[in-house]
Amino acid sequence: MTVRLRTAHTADLAPDELRAVRALLDRAFDGDFGDEDFEHGLGGVHALVHDGAGLAAHGAVVMRRARHRGRWLRIGHVEALGVRPDVRRNGLGGRVMEALERFVDRAYDLGALSASDDGARLYAARGWQPWTGRVHALSPDGIVRLPEEEGSTYVRPALAGPLDPAEELLFDWRNGDVL
Repeated sequence: MTVRLRTAHTADLAPDELRAVRALLDRAFDGDFGDEDFEHGLGGVHALVHDGAGLAAHGAVVMRRARHRGRWLRIGHVEALGVRPDVRRNGLGGRVMEALERFVDRAYDLGALSASDDGARLYAARGWQPWTGRVHALSPDGIVRLPEEEGSTYVRPALAGPLDPAEELLFDWRNGDVL
């Protein structure tokens, strides 16, 4: 299978490319990918893999903020990673992650993502580590704990160096799924 990988900022994607990304993610998540999920993947850098049939895989990294040990960190948050069902398990997710990790490692203090059960194997194999500490968010009503995100949050220490799981990760707030 001949594939080509392209990275581009959201601002450089044409409307038809964004529609193709949304259609791919709807297929990849079997219809369980909402408008807020799609919005979370906008405003950053996208990695798009095309094959002879069109868009085969996509992922994005967007900037977020998280506090750890009293310091606010720039987070390269991986979002909207999906592979077309007919080409799964062919390394396309790894190609997308490789492209995104270049941005995470060079431009952010820390990488973070929320992993599905299927995705967790890919991330762990690429050196992402499950966050074993507490996860919180700074909501409009104050700090709230996100126990449902504990165990599925993965991190990739970049410029920040090692993290201390005895200390919380406190993420900025956003509509929909916070992570």
